[in-house]
Amino acid sequence: MAPESGLPRAPRSVTTESSTVKWTLIAIAVAFLGFFLFLPLVAVFIEALRNGASAYLAAITEPDALAAIRLTLTVAAIAVPLNLVFGIAAAWAIAKFEFKGKALLITLIDLPFSVSPVIAGFVFILLFGAQGYFLPVVQSAGLQIVFALPGIVLATIFVTLPFVARELIPLMQEQGTGDEEAAISLGAGGFRTFWLVTLPNVKWALLYGVLLCNARAMGEFGAVAVISGKIRGETNTMPLHVEILYNEYAFSAAFAVSTLLAILALLTLGIKTLLEWRFAGDIAATRNGH
Repeated sequence: MAPESGLPRAPRSVTTESSTVKWTLIAIAVAFLGFFLFLPLVAVFIEALRNGASAYLAAITEPDALAAIRLTLTVAAIAVPLNLVFGIAAAWAIAKFEFKGKALLITLIDLPFSVSPVIAGFVFILLFGAQGYFLPVVQSAGLQIVFALPGIVLATIFVTLPFVARELIPLMQEQGTGDEEAAISLGAGGFRTFWLVTLPNVKWALLYGVLLCNARAMGEFGAVAVISGKIRGETNTMPLHVEILYNEYAFSAAFAVSTLLAILALLTLGIKTLLEWRFAGDIAATRNGH
């Protein structure tokens, strides 16, 4: 009902705390972020450039560093699309169908969040290593999993598995099945319904999940460290290369390669923020199911 004055009412605050409390909480949050996020990030760039731009460029163009960059991008290029397919399939099944074991499936999707990545690496060594359960199968196929690209990809997929699915499941559950039922009642098939109705409704959540999955895939350390063997120039990803440089007291080179990871992470967050700002209305409408 419209107010008697004919003017729209200002939105009511959901809290009753004073402005002092509000600004105190904001100050705490900003101070926390400044000390634990902004300050370390600035320190990394300062240390990376301490010996000048030429030393910085030499560190990131050194052959082992270039091999680590190529391997990191290759692993992300394989792991992220596979997690994209899995995330869509899992979210669609959980949100659109009722079946026994749904709660167990959701719990299993969250498992990588609660299991140490190091354990994930050891699991794949147990399966495909020298005494692994599946070693005869792997050898008969002429494949090498441990200390090679396939093992690194498997470990990365395990660690990044929940990111796409966890972005999609709550949104698809909230949207329900009304749009799909309407499309099917008008004669659309299953794939056409998915492509023209389901996918557009979740496109922003899907994009966020892919961005987060990609950022984690490029920065993963624990699981990859266990299964890769840390072979310089062959199985070292960028985080592993940084650790080796640091252990060898090549601090400037370690920080230089670290800045590449930081830039990739900042670029990911920048794209996410830009999309949220550029398509704010579309995103809000999608979340409201319109």
